[in-house]
Amino acid sequence: MKIGIISDTHSKVKMAKNAINLLIESGAEFIIHAGDIVERETLELLKNSKVPYIAVYGNNDAHLAEVHSKYNLVQEPHYFKLADTKFKLMHLPFYMAPDADVVIFGHTHIFESDFNGKTLFLNPGEVCARNKPISECAMLEISQSHFNVSYFSRDKKDIEFRQQLFSYERIRS
Repeated sequence: MKIGIISDTHSKVKMAKNAINLLIESGAEFIIHAGDIVERETLELLKNSKVPYIAVYGNNDAHLAEVHSKYNLVQEPHYFKLADTKFKLMHLPFYMAPDADVVIFGHTHIFESDFNGKTLFLNPGEVCARNKPISECAMLEISQSHFNVSYFSRDKKDIEFRQQLFSYERIRS
């Protein structure tokens, strides 16, 4: 299963659209937004993509509570299962215990892909290109034996995303 992951879109709806489109064109079957959505238009992009999605509230998203029932918004930490894999989703990296197969977080605006023990810790970086002139997102491909992470990055001035691959052998109990 291919899972597109974005975070920290903030007020950059066009950049969010570019990242979501890239992930869908790359085969995303599910999309995760790791918080700091900020704009309702970004939630509309996710909803209208027709790809199942989930989005967690970030520290800049309290105002989105008024539209909670219209979108698939959750509070952190949120546990769920996809592709026979247990996920923990949060925005703030406060719940970093390895109590899921995959821990997804945002907030730091820094891409991270680390495999510790049996847990993949994944931060897709920032879509908004606020802290650096790069828009980022990630794709997680889950198989029975591996976690494959594609890290996509694009300079704000470029049209095309660059891709970097990371592969981790799954360790099952």
